[in-house]
Amino acid sequence: MAGSHTPDRVLIAGASGDTGHELLSVLRPTELTVRAITRSYAAADTLERHGADEVIVADFFESADAVQAVEGCDIVYCALGTPPSLRHAIGGKLVDRTGVINLITAAVAEGISYFVFESAIGVGNSRAGLSLPSRLAIRGSLRAKRDAETSLRRSGLGYTIVRPGSLTNRPPSGEVLVGEGGDSVSGSIPRADVARIMAASPFTPDARNRTIEIVSREGLSGTPKRLVDIDWGDDALTVPRERSRA
Repeated sequence: MAGSHTPDRVLIAGASGDTGHELLSVLRPTELTVRAITRSYAAADTLERHGADEVIVADFFESADAVQAVEGCDIVYCALGTPPSLRHAIGGKLVDRTGVINLITAAVAEGISYFVFESAIGVGNSRAGLSLPSRLAIRGSLRAKRDAETSLRRSGLGYTIVRPGSLTNRPPSGEVLVGEGGDSVSGSIPRADVARIMAASPFTPDARNRTIEIVSREGLSGTPKRLVDIDWGDDALTVPRERSRA
């Protein structure tokens, strides 16, 4: 099974998105083999330039594509999301739900060792961290992510659910506030910081099977509550593993 040995090949679902690009940047210097998944053939060259070792074009609405995507992988980084549209509000068939759940199901069958899911502040018990107008504007997407979170918690996979605040393209802040328990922190955070937290999660025992909310200190809004101190396993990302590339 994929999860029965030292992590070797990782999957980035949603690799052609902004957070996906940041994940590629973080994982590129490591000795992990990085498989990037995109729905667009046109994005394949860009993903290779960003450091992907393998690129697969797949549609996660199709369960067979999800099965193919995870084959031979050890870790899944899921940054799937619905592009801004009316569907954010009205819901329906969204990749945030259907695609993520198909990916979780495939990961269970493959014996994936760890699954990291990028959710959002505003989902589930973190709704107080997002203003009412913002919640209404993306209520369909928030419900979809809530269902995906529930599916992951029930899957039996080792996981970390990361709920970032409003995402920005600013340079990494280097100082991330981590809350737990839903109504903890609100504000914004650079995608580069989110990617670093996601990348480190499978190598961080303190992060296992937890749902966390994250914002940067400089992006914090209001008074933080329920802050937690996690010793992130960044060493796994900065010290190349002594092994042959797959």
